[in-house]
Amino acid sequence: MKATLRLIIALLLISSISGCGFFGGIFADDDEGPRPAPLVDFDAKLQVKKAWSANVGDGVGEKYIKIVPGIDEGKVFIADVSGQVLALNRQTGKNAWRVKLREPVSGGVGAGFGYLFLGTKDGKVIALNQADGSRAWQANVSSEILSVPKTNGEIVVVQTLDEKIYGLDQDTGEQRWFYESILPALTLRGSSSPVVSGNVVVIGLANGKVVALDAASGRAAWEKRLSVPRGRSELERMTDVDGDLLLQGDVVYATSFQGKASAIELNTARVRWQKEISSYLGPDEGFGNLYVVDTEDNIYALDQKTGDNVWKQSDLNHRQVTAPTTFGNYLVVGDFEGYVHFMSQVDGQFVARKKIDGDGIRSTMVARKDMLYIYGNSGKIVALKIVEK
Repeated sequence: MKATLRLIIALLLISSISGCGFFGGIFADDDEGPRPAPLVDFDAKLQVKKAWSANVGDGVGEKYIKIVPGIDEGKVFIADVSGQVLALNRQTGKNAWRVKLREPVSGGVGAGFGYLFLGTKDGKVIALNQADGSRAWQANVSSEILSVPKTNGEIVVVQTLDEKIYGLDQDTGEQRWFYESILPALTLRGSSSPVVSGNVVVIGLANGKVVALDAASGRAAWEKRLSVPRGRSELERMTDVDGDLLLQGDVVYATSFQGKASAIELNTARVRWQKEISSYLGPDEGFGNLYVVDTEDNIYALDQKTGDNVWKQSDLNHRQVTAPTTFGNYLVVGDFEGYVHFMSQVDGQFVARKKIDGDGIRSTMVARKDMLYIYGNSGKIVALKIVEK
């Protein structure tokens, strides 16, 4: 537990009279900290092929920023921390347009209904037109945005680092509503991206709760605490719901730091099951399983209906893996050395590995049909295909 806390403290954000601060990078080179597991040998069972790659610019920077590619209308949209935004053909990687914003980007990319939505370090939400990258509008919010703004076609929902949630008019940026939660004294540096489905918004909070809001009004329909803070110190009492939520049918799947993985019914807020797993990364699903990465970088497959263990993969311990992404029959994660690891969804065994970016991979990978999109820390975006042997 002590080693885990040394690792996690690199992600901390302190809210106090003196303001907010960030404690630097992961302690991968700290002699007293946990050592990354060495790469294991295995017999590859599939071939991974690069379809295309492109250079975005400055990438995601050194701080804990995870800009995620947005995909819509046959294009991949991506940004870097300096404000460069690109639109690329999804199949070929051909550049459709590139614009340079004046503002540093820290959150996004949200894509839908003809727009792109980006969050900035200085608390702006910027909407661009997908067709040419021209600015449609911008709106000011209270603080930095590290999550992905989401829309239902009418309302854009944005969560800020100081635990405020805004509902903005999709076409004008005008504020429609505002929801505020009390920020604990100590939290992880990050925010869960909103899930917007029809007229329901579901969001994870730094106080360990998941809240469902009405998308039109911002009124809370329900809130559910995933775990109760325990311990004497603020560090021990942290219970952030920091990873992105997953909505499948009428069930919301969520993870929390020093808490639990949970399955919650969307309409009733009834908890179907909970599993003691500490995680600050969002889950994914496939083959009837929920995939969760814990703070030691163990990867779990849990039965979606019951939460029971199906398998566990521990050979990537302390390799700072990304949130899991399902891709075809496989589960993929990236790591701090820039490797992408492919595992069987059936038993968690490795089936392929490919080096993508020497600066590492922090952002969640995105799968669409036959292509996997990886955004490396250095600013390289790569599209991979798999070829069965």
